[in-house]
Order: sequence, then structure tokens, then C-alpha cells
Amino acid sequence: MNTKNGIGEPVRRTEDPQLLRGQGRYTDDLNEPGQAYAWIVRSPYAHGILKTINSEAARSMPGVIAVFTGEDLKGYGTHKCIVQLENLKKTPRRSLMTDKVRFVGDPVAFVVAETALQARDAAEAVELDVEPLPAVALASEAARPGAPQIWDEAPGNVACDFRYGDREKVAEAFARAAHVTRLELRNTRVVNCALEPRAAICSYDAATQRFTLVAPGQGVFAMKNQLVDLLGVSADKVRILTWNVGGSFGMKGSIYPEYVCLAHAARALGRPIKWTNDRSGSFLADQQGRDHERLAELALDKDGAFLAVRLTGYANVGAYLAVVGPQPPTLNAVKNTPSVYRTPLLEVRTQVMFTNTAPVSAYRGAGRPEANYFMERLIDEAAVEMGIDRIELRRRNHIRPEQMPFNSSSGQVFDTGEFTAVLDAALKISDFDDFKKRKAESRSRGKLRGIGVGSYLEQTAPPNKEMGAIRFETEGDLAGAVTLVTGTLDHGQAHRTALAQVLAPILGVPFESIRLVQGDSDQVVFGAGTGGSRSIMMSGGAAVEASAKVIAQGKALAGEHFETAAADIEFRDGKFSVAGTDRAISILELARKYPKKMDASHVTEVVPSAFPNGCHVAEVEIDPETGVVEVVRYASANDFGTIVNPMLVEGQIHGGVAQGLGQVLMENAQYDAEGQLLTGSFMDYALPRASDTPREMGFVSHPVPAKTNPLGAKGCGEAGCAGAMTSLTNAIVDALSEYGIRRFDMPASPQRVWQAINSRKSGSGTDFR
Repeated sequence: MNTKNGIGEPVRRTEDPQLLRGQGRYTDDLNEPGQAYAWIVRSPYAHGILKTINSEAARSMPGVIAVFTGEDLKGYGTHKCIVQLENLKKTPRRSLMTDKVRFVGDPVAFVVAETALQARDAAEAVELDVEPLPAVALASEAARPGAPQIWDEAPGNVACDFRYGDREKVAEAFARAAHVTRLELRNTRVVNCALEPRAAICSYDAATQRFTLVAPGQGVFAMKNQLVDLLGVSADKVRILTWNVGGSFGMKGSIYPEYVCLAHAARALGRPIKWTNDRSGSFLADQQGRDHERLAELALDKDGAFLAVRLTGYANVGAYLAVVGPQPPTLNAVKNTPSVYRTPLLEVRTQVMFTNTAPVSAYRGAGRPEANYFMERLIDEAAVEMGIDRIELRRRNHIRPEQMPFNSSSGQVFDTGEFTAVLDAALKISDFDDFKKRKAESRSRGKLRGIGVGSYLEQTAPPNKEMGAIRFETEGDLAGAVTLVTGTLDHGQAHRTALAQVLAPILGVPFESIRLVQGDSDQVVFGAGTGGSRSIMMSGGAAVEASAKVIAQGKALAGEHFETAAADIEFRDGKFSVAGTDRAISILELARKYPKKMDASHVTEVVPSAFPNGCHVAEVEIDPETGVVEVVRYASANDFGTIVNPMLVEGQIHGGVAQGLGQVLMENAQYDAEGQLLTGSFMDYALPRASDTPREMGFVSHPVPAKTNPLGAKGCGEAGCAGAMTSLTNAIVDALSEYGIRRFDMPASPQRVWQAINSRKSGSGTDFR
């Protein structure tokens, strides 16, 4: 069997030639005959009573077809949060506001016109009469007595007071601890800057009463169900199509208010309606990420053994609950905080707060990088305070291989992992032992140099089912192809390449013959989408199980073909043969002889989560005269279980590291006291450029296959963020420790670093948050 394109091979992305030639099909590239264009009218106020909307001037402008307000959309449902938490206040969000506006960017009306420019011009002519109310943007300030009340249904702006763990036992552990480390930490707010802004086209077929929405996303099955619920129609009346997607990172995984507006207009006007957001609109209205304020505490005995960890504080979910908005700082904080360590007790208390800001939801990692960040910062600080080497402190507390399966204080059961070996591999590839020489060389040039270690362990997406259907194409241009239908969705990960590497060797068909269908809800009968580093485990596992069905069906058909019992049929290297004879037929020939009878549709049973883990080591140089931080070396060791394509995995790490680096060094979404977004464009919000990333990123794999899925894979899509956030911050603090600075919170912008150094020189403190 030819294995050059099989599991474990660094196969080049088959998606790229089409994209590099400009032949991609992104939503804004598409058009429908007779389409009109929409533009959204957004609130310029962060908080206020919406008294009236005057659209007369807009309606009379050239090309304007209609102006719609919330009154027109009152018959539709509300956008729902699917997270189940005790006492979570699920406040209603309608697609267009009718009574109050709650953040700058809140949609209140939309204009439909013959051209996009006409719609935009007319939208600017819509007049809003809003009675401004006081606003609040920070979660901790929203919790203060007398803070502006955003929802009557959520007194004190508390969406949820989340608690996990045995409070009394944790308190006892802290009381008997030989040492307690405490850190106040902020995980900053970030804007999701996907390369492709959101866009959508909606059509309505009056004869069948059916809506077709074309939009970028992370899985058509879930988006279809959301839109069905919002429109109040049966499932057969909605079709979702997703073609190429230019990044998402969690942000495009749900139905936004704009899509309901388009559906309403398409039905009301009898024409397809197209809308494409601009970058300013993305900054204002797309779901943002992170924004946690924490007091993190670690209790240790005299030998440095961890006794308990406690996280308390606030999480900002913005003005409305997104589909999974409350999950990162609550459930995901619990599942990921203990990391690779034998931490017997865990307590998490998060006050999830409404504010007058854009909704906050999943952003690459969705609580996993944040939780690991809090833990790793605690460990480095505890090592300094107790006089224990930071590497040794980690080793002393690692879960050992012989303790697997391990019952974590998070309630998770870790099936596999060799955490000390992964740490040692990271130290080796980073040349950790020779750091002092490099530090001395930097000092000779007047630079500070620091090295940081950041371990991580993540729980991938929650247990769920997944679809894997295999179809043999026997007619037309597709004849000879093998189609895999899956419920996950590629938005940059190269699913077609990786899944073909799984499927082709099993079925013994050419790698190039594999097609992937993922973005058509008429064909995807089930799917939990892409997110939480789940795709290769879930879709790959579904493909393996569906292949078993195909082979079983093929044996029965081959038995019929050879006029023998199915039990006498063997399958190997893409051929069915009669045992002990030279009579054989290829799987593709058999499929042509028995059209559709070889096809198999399959939905897996619930597949458990997996636990990817690793250790990243970062080195930085800091110019004390300017505060500029340069990442000069970076390396990581990772356990992703079975790796299907090492080149793709390494690329995922590079991307995740770049996003983690961006948050640590520069990204910081900020609102003023009135709720106005101060960082509303790339003039004010910095993203990392190629020159900000290290020239090389060392990468080594230490795979310990998972026992929870057929492939043994663990997922890798979010790991780079988790490792970068911790290792880079620890490296910066290590460099600044020459000035006695031990506590420095992100972002490490040149201004903040320079201020910290000069404040220390003047003797004003060692804690810079």
C-alpha cells in the first residue's frame, strides 16, 4: 500500500493552489442574480433609551428599497446562549433593538438598496433619538455598588455567580499551607481580527418557503439550528452554505443579528440580500475575547508540593450573552487550571458580568490559555518566593505516567501524558542550560534578557458526536472520486488534506481522489462544528468508523460478485479478494458495479475529550532605554497524540504562538468611561507583524496517543496560544527581575515596559499591573 500521503506524513495542503490562484469562494466573492444590498445602522451610544428612529430621509434617497427596524422583526425569536450554568441570567437579545441600546455598535435598523454604497449612504441618514444613560465597560466596575444597571433581569449586572470546588476544604488547605502565593492578574480583552470580515447573502424561495443563507462559519449544522429557531420555521425550510472562510478563531461560529435581518428582507422583498461588514463594523460588533480579572492563589507545603489553587474574580461577557459567552471563564477555567500538576484541590469563583461593551465569547482557546496562564504565573512567582528552582518546582508537582488514568481536581480524567518528559524535551530543544551565556552577551550590548517556561494542558471540546459519511461518485465529472461528508468545517486548518490522509490508506484509494463536503447543511445531517481543537479527533474518528462500514458492505457485495460467502472475502490495499485465490476487485470497481450500495452514512457515539499538552520556552531581549521587547528565541515540545500531518501541526503552533504573542506584547481592546471603543481600528489596535515574531520556532513532538478516539489524536489548534501566553510573560518578568520587578501584567508594550523600568529606578514599586 502506498503510504506517502498517509498518517504521519508532511503532505502539502491540497487547498492552497486554488486559494493562491485567487479561485477561492469567500462569501463576499459571491453574488446572486437580482440581489440587493444591506447596511446596518448601529447605535453610537453605549447605553441609552431608544425613543424613536426617523428613517424618512433615508427612504427617499436614491436606490433605497426599504428601511427596517426592530418593530418589523418582532415576530422572530431571540439569540440564545447554550451554556448551562446554575442561576445564569439568560437575558433576551433581539436582532434589532427596540427599547434600549447597550453597547456602541448595537444594531437598531438596516437599509436595503440597489447598491452597497447607496445602502451605506442611506444608513447614515437614519436619525436616532436616544436618551443617553451612564455606561460601564470593566467587569470589576460593573460589580461596584451604584454601577449603571444594564439589565433589569440581572441585578448588580451579574449574569452568573459561578462557583466550583469545596470552599471549606480549599480554605483549610490554605490555612495549613507553609506558603501561599497570590497574584492579581488581568487577561486583557482582544479583538478578533480574522482576515475575512463577516458577510452573508440570504435568498428566499417563495414557492418552497425556504431560506438559503450563505455565510462564513465553523459548522453549518449548528448554524442551521440557530437560524431555524430564530426564524420560527421548520428545519427543512433553512439551508446554510459555507464556502471558504478567512479565519474565525471562534467568532464566526454562530448566527449574528445581521443574518436574521437579511432573511427578513429577502422574504419581504422577494430578492436575495447581500451584506458585507467593514473593518470598523468588525471592531464594534463582532464578538471579542478574553477580558478576565483574577486573584490567583496557590497554596504549597514546605517542600513546594501544591495543596490547592484558587481563582476568584470577574469575567466580562459584554452587553449580551453570546452562544458560548459564559463558558471560557467558568467551565473552561475549571477544566484547564490544574494543568499537568497534581493539584488536589481547586476552587473557581467567577462573577460573570454584563457591561456596555461588545459581546465576549470564544477566542482561540476559549478559556484554556487563560487558565494555564494563571497557573503558570503562580508557579514562577511561588518559585521565587520559596527559593526553589522554577523547573524543579514544576517537576515535583507533575502528574507521573504511572498515575494514569489520573482523576484531576477539575473533575476530568486524564488518560495519557508524560509531562516531565515533555518538559525535558522543551528544555533540550531550547538550549535552556546555556541561557546564562546568552544573557551575558545581551548585557554586553546594554540589553536585558529573560527566559520563560510555560507548560499547558488543555481539555479539548466537550464530548460530542460527529458525522462521517462516505460516498463513491460514479457519474459525471466526479466519477471515480470518493466524497467524505463531515460536520466539522475548515476555516484555515486544511481539513481536506488531513482527512484524506486518514481515509485514503484505509480504503486503499488514491489520495487525490478524496473530496470533502463540509459546508452544506442539506448534506451535513449532524455535526458539532470546528472548535476546541476537536476536528481531527472527531471527524477523523468518524471517517475511520465509516470506513469500517464501507468495508463490511463491500465484503458482502464482493461475495455476491464472486458468488461466494462474505466470510470468504478479504480486504487489503483497496482490493476485495476471495481468500486463497487470485480473484480480486478494487473498491472503486466494486462501487461502479453497485452504485450507492457501497456508500455509508455514520454518526459516532459520543467521543470523549482529549488532553493535548506541552511546554513552551521563550527568550526575550528588552531595550531598557525604549522598553521594546523582542522575542529572540522560541521553542516548544508538545504531545498531540497521533499526528496526522506534522507540517500542518507545526503551522498551527506558529499561528497560535503569533496570537499569544500579540496579546502579551501589544493587543489590548480598550473602552473609555462612556463605553466608546478607543481601539476601533488598526491605527489604535496593534497586531503582530512578521517582524514581531521569532525568526525560528523550534518544534519537537513527544506523542503519547490518546485512548479516547480511534486515531489516538489529541488536537492542536489552540495549543500555541496557551504556550505562548505563559512562556512569553514569564520571560518578560524574568528579564525585568534585574530591576527587582516581579509582577508585570500584559500587554508588555514599549510604553508600559519603559514606565515599569523607570518607576523602579525611582524606587516607586515592583508590581506593575
